[in-house]
Amino acid sequence: MRDLSMFNAEMEALSPADQDRVERERLPRQLEHVFARSRMVRDKLSAAGLDPDPSRFGDPDRLAELPFITKTDLRASQEREPPFGDFLAVSPEAVQRVHRTSGTTGRFVYTALTRNDLAVTHDCGARAFWSAGLRPHHRVIHCLNYCLWMGGYTDHANLENTGATVFPYGVGNSRQLVRVIREAGIDTISSTPSYPNVLEGVVREELDIEPRDLGLRLGLFGGEPGLDDPNVRQRIEATWGLTVRNANYGVSDLLCNFAAQCEENPDLHFLGQGALLARLIEPHEEGDVPVREGAVGEMVLTHLQKEAQPLVRYRTSDILEITGTGPCRCGRTGFRFRVVGRSDDMLHVRGINVFPGGIARVLEPLLPEVTGEFQIVVNHPSPYTQLDVAVEQGPAAAPEDAAALARRVEAGVKDALGITVRVDLVPAGSIQRTDTGKVRRVLKTY
Repeated sequence: MRDLSMFNAEMEALSPADQDRVERERLPRQLEHVFARSRMVRDKLSAAGLDPDPSRFGDPDRLAELPFITKTDLRASQEREPPFGDFLAVSPEAVQRVHRTSGTTGRFVYTALTRNDLAVTHDCGARAFWSAGLRPHHRVIHCLNYCLWMGGYTDHANLENTGATVFPYGVGNSRQLVRVIREAGIDTISSTPSYPNVLEGVVREELDIEPRDLGLRLGLFGGEPGLDDPNVRQRIEATWGLTVRNANYGVSDLLCNFAAQCEENPDLHFLGQGALLARLIEPHEEGDVPVREGAVGEMVLTHLQKEAQPLVRYRTSDILEITGTGPCRCGRTGFRFRVVGRSDDMLHVRGINVFPGGIARVLEPLLPEVTGEFQIVVNHPSPYTQLDVAVEQGPAAAPEDAAALARRVEAGVKDALGITVRVDLVPAGSIQRTDTGKVRRVLKTY
């Protein structure tokens, strides 16, 4: 009889011994495919003086001997051989779906998937949404950008894979959206965590009701940082009367969605067992860090079943703090973690490591005087003695109070992070977004 507490209990509840067995069975086959078909990987091995021998590196403990793959490598590969790059390991005819990364930190990358890649993607994605509470009886409206971004159509398919009824709304026309939610009896929304802020006023103006009376009971959020802050979750829950879940963590170059919260734990569960092999490294020393409670490091991922664009030792740039490794009360055994920040966004200010997430937490209590969007602008290399930060004013900020608001933000950052910032208040919407609505948090102009 199927365990209905999980979407794929066979993988989600793997014991450590069984997970090690699965990784040792799948890794050699994956490396054989990669070394035979990915010219980019073979060239990196050659440059490092290594032979492409799957039997040598098929032991997960020896993966650390291989060179890293980075986003820069993927961009360069696709510039050499557009559109999919010379790390495409199947014939172009085998590619069934193509997505494009958001391009938040530079030139976008095309992501190609075969039929089998999609099956793995949708299985792991359904694991995550199921962990967050989605079930076949739910009606969920999906409000992420469908324009090539993986979070649109592929997350739509992940939602469908749970058995839930999915309304593919996308972004835009918020007035019609709130009417559809009420008319169709929709009880679940899938969106970025900032989108409910946009909808609050629309619900009141268009329907003359409070957001909590619209009928939404579950919020599946992702695509933006911020949900680690309990103040953010509590504000959304209090306004909308729904349960907030961080349900949509992934790395688009590798796997759309492979981590989410469960009903028992506020931290993210790793749910990519059998599809991804996860390791941590110290970002600057680049040595492996054991995945154990309390460890902090950059996540490095290796595919175990990928056909189209398999990656080995890929640096995600995401800095994780491991918060648990034993079985959770929900029964899942994947390690739990929080995303501390990104290694490419980390700045050193007078000896203090600073991530944009720290500034985001300072701004949260100031909504709606600020929108919550900001950008750190740096015009010279490290070291830094202070940071310049552009902060968008919100609808509740009076023009005559702008100077005082800027000083409050500066003082809040000083108290919370111990660093000095110079705040420039800018109009709402004036900080450039990508086509998926994201803001590049650190803008280097030098």
